[in-house]
Amino acid sequence: MRHVRRLSIAAVAVLAAVAALPARAAAQARTVDVAIALAADVSRSIDDEEFELQRKGYAAALTSPQFVQAIQSGVHGAVALCFIEWAGPGQQALVARWMVIRDGEGATDFAKMLLAAPRSFAGRTAIGDGIDFASAQIAAGNIAATRRVIDVSGDGTNNSGRPVTAARDDATAKGVTINGLAIINEKTGGIQGTFLFGHTHPPGGLPNYYRANVVGGPGAFVLQISNFETFAQAMTNKLLTEISDAAPHGLRQPAALEMRKLKSVE
Repeated sequence: MRHVRRLSIAAVAVLAAVAALPARAAAQARTVDVAIALAADVSRSIDDEEFELQRKGYAAALTSPQFVQAIQSGVHGAVALCFIEWAGPGQQALVARWMVIRDGEGATDFAKMLLAAPRSFAGRTAIGDGIDFASAQIAAGNIAATRRVIDVSGDGTNNSGRPVTAARDDATAKGVTINGLAIINEKTGGIQGTFLFGHTHPPGGLPNYYRANVVGGPGAFVLQISNFETFAQAMTNKLLTEISDAAPHGLRQPAALEMRKLKSVE
């Protein structure tokens, strides 16, 4: 009887272990080196031509060989991405839900979703609301990640909605890092003294505004571009810095320089 009982206990243990395999596999499938919520400004200061350059820039960065190489250099060989567009208060949209990307095929599928989706909004600029929305998506994503990042790109200051610094502080208190890509909008820079000029070209420059008000958390940094034509390369540099320390040094250098500048300001 004791022998039979030991066999029964062993059988139950084996069955329990087998039943747990799918759950363990699912957990491993959702474990990534970094989860990045890409949060793109689509406020009305960004015209349709600039919007197209921005969307295509994201797609080009995500499908670059350097991006895929950096993903596969990580401990888990995977990243999780979602794509958000934001404008004024109440104007936030999840354009592409969380997707775990391990290779070029996955990156291409994600990029195709971005290129196929219509523009979500064209309202005011509520960066704080955009950060809150992105932070909520990270919390709801159910993804085990070594690092969690909100990647904000925009061409102006917060001019509506919740104070951006409050949103930043709440997100970083949860262990989320916020990085920024400050887009210097050349089309709005010709007429000084107007609301649009002050919005997109604040005193001290937009990069300094982002450093002081938007970004935060461990290793936070700001990159700057002078026009939308260079968006793809800047986003590639930014993603390489965010997802892996093993990214090619030449491509990581601009972001690394900005991180050193940010630390010196702090």
